[in-house]
Amino acid sequence: MTATVTTTSAQPAPAGITFPDGFVWGAATASYQIEGAAREDGRGPSIWDTFSRTPGKVHAGHTGDVACDHYHRYAEDVALMADLGLGAYRFSVAWPRIQPDGTGPVNVRGLDFYDRLTDELLAKGINPVVTLYHWDLPQTLEDRGGWANRETAEAFAEYAQIVHRRLGDRVATWTTLNEPWCSAYLGYGSGIHAPGVQDPAKAFQAAHHLNLAHGLAARALRSAGAQNISITLNPCQVAPLDPANPADVDAARLIDGVANRIFFDPLLLGKYPSDVLEHIARITDPSFIRDGDEAIINAPLDVLGINFYTPSYVRALPGAPGALDYPGSQGIAFRPPVGPVTDMNWQIEPASLTRLLTRIHRDYPGTPLMITENGAAYPEGPGENGEVQDLRRIEYIDAHLRACHDALAEGVDLRGYFAWSLMDNFEWAEGYAKRFGIVHVDYTTQQRVLKDSAKWYREVIRRNGLE
Repeated sequence: MTATVTTTSAQPAPAGITFPDGFVWGAATASYQIEGAAREDGRGPSIWDTFSRTPGKVHAGHTGDVACDHYHRYAEDVALMADLGLGAYRFSVAWPRIQPDGTGPVNVRGLDFYDRLTDELLAKGINPVVTLYHWDLPQTLEDRGGWANRETAEAFAEYAQIVHRRLGDRVATWTTLNEPWCSAYLGYGSGIHAPGVQDPAKAFQAAHHLNLAHGLAARALRSAGAQNISITLNPCQVAPLDPANPADVDAARLIDGVANRIFFDPLLLGKYPSDVLEHIARITDPSFIRDGDEAIINAPLDVLGINFYTPSYVRALPGAPGALDYPGSQGIAFRPPVGPVTDMNWQIEPASLTRLLTRIHRDYPGTPLMITENGAAYPEGPGENGEVQDLRRIEYIDAHLRACHDALAEGVDLRGYFAWSLMDNFEWAEGYAKRFGIVHVDYTTQQRVLKDSAKWYREVIRRNGLE
């Protein structure tokens, strides 16, 4: 189908736009969210297997044991990708499939699955984009301290080399980590994600060790001949509620440091910001950041992945408890969403994506960017005719693609866009209650149905632009 963005009666529909030649159009998923087969072919337990079985942690006690059964249905799913005309597919490798204990013996059967998936993608003309870590840490490593333990970063570099040895002859783009902010702050700060720890000191230790893991893995991959190395961040487009209020500006800077610059600066500039180090020191002894670590983290990047969904607005408010996922944010209040929201209650503000991309372009010049996730959760399912009419998702993606185009017009080196998600899946602590997919999944029958957004996206890809 062809759809346009809903507009008020007083305004015409936006004019058509075209993206640059070679712009990459893709879709993304993550291993624990879609694969299932949690106990098959030698896969070991991950922190999400444990967390999802902990009462009260995941909606309705849902787990990823079966998920979308992609482990068995990958050929069917790749055929759907080919039907949509995807140029690339971003998927993650499950570390516990490759090394069930996180270190030690390699599980060849786990590698075999990603070998088959990679060949199937290439046979259909779809470039595989591999993410080595999308949150499913082997439980054995967590039992030894997880990301709060420096040894996990060293183990990750070994794991990265193992996967590259098997797939490196066919995979050009390697993403080390997905959203280390979530792994550190949701996993060890607020505890709403696996492993469910609430400890601000461990949250900062995890953030650093994730950065270090990237640097160690990036260097190992480069030395092994990897062509394109990336990391995917989910930077927070944070703004002061009142830009004229110095206290609000200071609050926004603190949150920006904890959310963004703690990752951007060591990755791209080779040094943690001084104000961030001072903030960490107020929470815990920062001696876990050792001499030479920042140079390791500052491994050359070929592209920086950006995941974006919603902005944040903050203000100074004495006595405010702050947020556990921003350690040390006491005295700062986060404004509730205003205006239209998605099913996740996330505010929709496409212009904030343009501001984020131009900020990165300005502050970290020469960094090629890729939108590696963007999308919206809405509950629409099949109607009486079997079709899924999800106009709101079309409007969301359309508006954010226009925001991307605005950033391109301002000189941002933006090279592609991956829709999140290819299909409905296990949405972490939300279980199966939230649907981000452009493909509907019936979790009982495992039937896949292209939503109207998938059909619309197919036309976007075909035109390399919007009407």
